[in-house]
Amino acid sequence: MMASSFVVGNSYNSKDKETRSCSDRLKSLYPAVNEEETALPRSWSPKDKYTYIGLSQNNLRVHYKGSVENTRIGKIPKDAASVRSTHPIPASCGIYYFEVKIISKGRDGYMGIGLSTQGVNMNRLPGWDKNSYGYHGDDGNSFCSSGTGQPYGPTFTTGDVIGCCVNLIENTCFYTKNGVNLGIAFTDLPQNLYPTVGLQTPGEVVEANFGQSPFVFDIEDYMWEWRMKTRLTIERFPVSDRKGEWQTALQKIVSTYLVHHGFCSTAEAFARSAGQSFEEEITSIKNRQKIQKLVLAGRMGEAIDTTHQLYPGLLERRANLLFMLKCRQFIEMVNGTDSEVRGAAIRSPKSHGGSSRSSPSMSPSHHGSGYSYLAHRSVTQQSVSTGNSPNRNLINKGHSSGCPQNNDPQALSESDMNAANAAMNGSNNNNVPSRLIENEDVEMSDGLSSSGNGTMSNGTAEVTYANGNTCDDYDDTEDMEVDSPSQKRQLCGGSQAAIEKMLQFGRELQGMSLQLRRQYGKNETNKRALLNAFSLLAYADPWNSPVGYQLNPVQREPVCAALNSAILESYGLPRQPPLEVAIGQATECMKLMSKAGVGSCAFAGIQDYLH
Repeated sequence: MMASSFVVGNSYNSKDKETRSCSDRLKSLYPAVNEEETALPRSWSPKDKYTYIGLSQNNLRVHYKGSVENTRIGKIPKDAASVRSTHPIPASCGIYYFEVKIISKGRDGYMGIGLSTQGVNMNRLPGWDKNSYGYHGDDGNSFCSSGTGQPYGPTFTTGDVIGCCVNLIENTCFYTKNGVNLGIAFTDLPQNLYPTVGLQTPGEVVEANFGQSPFVFDIEDYMWEWRMKTRLTIERFPVSDRKGEWQTALQKIVSTYLVHHGFCSTAEAFARSAGQSFEEEITSIKNRQKIQKLVLAGRMGEAIDTTHQLYPGLLERRANLLFMLKCRQFIEMVNGTDSEVRGAAIRSPKSHGGSSRSSPSMSPSHHGSGYSYLAHRSVTQQSVSTGNSPNRNLINKGHSSGCPQNNDPQALSESDMNAANAAMNGSNNNNVPSRLIENEDVEMSDGLSSSGNGTMSNGTAEVTYANGNTCDDYDDTEDMEVDSPSQKRQLCGGSQAAIEKMLQFGRELQGMSLQLRRQYGKNETNKRALLNAFSLLAYADPWNSPVGYQLNPVQREPVCAALNSAILESYGLPRQPPLEVAIGQATECMKLMSKAGVGSCAFAGIQDYLH
């Protein structure tokens, strides 16, 4: 029994590997194809075929089902039968290729390999009817929407591999035999063509390769040629520069990008060399720079305090943004990087958040009347009843890392908050790990004893942006804390006092969400953010949990970008620099080209021009 289970297990693993290998190969061949929108052909369709056709081998092998004893079958055209693929060829492939191996030519080898649109009669060989194209094995002729063939290539028989390549840029098609290009067979092809094969006499068997295995023909080399052609077309496109207008515009784009992201010294040097000026004062740029540095270091409490001091009223007017920042602060408390849990002794002497209060950014001095209650209400008043059993699926769902873009400050429903609060306070329920059933002290002690593996990867002195730049460009020389590579990862850095601060902060955050909901109604983005943050407490080792991605330092970048954009917007400056807007527009343009059937979009990826 154990032996059979082992064999079955291995067969499943083998199938999984084959599936992954096929998907990887297809993604490599057709990187511009989004299969959620336009699926690739991967097999023959059991629904789109004539009755004489039989399928096997995961619907890749095709055989003729006519009677072998009936010597007359296959002698007339009405005995022909064809099958189409499950999906048409997406235009975003640019170049599409598939191969068909002749397993057996059968009695007469009346086989056709080609293309057809949806609706073409399947009781015919490909090429005989309108919008149907085929290369036939018995005579080597090509058939283009006609029953009359034209001389094209050699005949093919058992053991041969015939390939069909569709060029969606030129709308042409050529065939290969055993890896040799036979030349153009068809031109002016329509869109939405399906790979198609047809058989007519008993014993004929063919098998398709849609990319699940390496091809006999070197299609990658052919694709590379067209990628180079497309690139040269773009680079040589004539653009007239009237009195340096293009140069001035490009310099402005570069300058605004540097200013937007706070690369102050680089922006100043570039402006001097280009003879340009800033729309924003240097002091303001350095202020944003200071805040970005704190966020990217995981010091969210200090970042919020600094924002309050340098930009009074900004976060009060954007409660939705403030809630997102505080959710991130809770995550950084779990991470052990936020200043509130690291302790006053290790803070930078220049830090704005040097006091030891439990939640500095929630104090009345920093908020309007809508938030002042948070600093004074007791834990019992802020907590929601945990009488209902928490739903673990609810706690762990929604791994969205997106940032709210609107200014409508809304929050969670009370029923949804019960599940998150259960993770915070513990609830006697079998769906929750045992360490969450006891009181807070026991629950966290167990969590600490189980989470000590791996090293701290956050809180480094040099913070790297997604675009490859680092905080080294900052003029502000405020010291950053550095964690030892040998430091073990522990909840809140391993401090019991820090854990208590985190729990208190979590309750206040929960109270804030309820207050926002009462004032402004529900908000799904806020709900996901809070539940995801609280779900970290459901695991002994949150870094290696299904929701541990939140603890990765890269997750600070969207938060940093949202706060930076809000500051700029408050001064009447664009939320996004023109360079990023242009890249976004170009990306959307490529998607529209793909939907419109412009095949060259497959070889003109935006990333090819970003270094």
